[in-house]
Amino acid sequence: MLEATSLYNEIKSLIETAKTKAIKAVDFQRVLLYWGIGEKIYNEVQQKQNRAEYGKNLLKNLSDELTKEFGKGFSVVNLKNMRQFYLAFENRQTVFSEFTLSYSHYNKVR
Repeated sequence: MLEATSLYNEIKSLIETAKTKAIKAVDFQRVLLYWGIGEKIYNEVQQKQNRAEYGKNLLKNLSDELTKEFGKGFSVVNLKNMRQFYLAFENRQTVFSEFTLSYSHYNKVR
């Protein structure tokens, strides 16, 4: 019985480690995605003359299209937050060289 318990604990530890690593990998990809979306939005709006009106329409239309295709998470507010995230951490290396925080942590920091 002792051997089975020991084997169980070792396997349990492997599973928990793998789960933790998977969660961190997914969150890292989410940070990359949101930073990239923020960069694209910022660059697009900056290239237009009448930025305020264009930006308003751009975000609304983008939000509608992304939400249709990918579901929740792409509201105008979230897209603005992604743009702000990019602006707060324009130097990509700052965000990714010491990746230890989730997107929600970065969002609170800025």
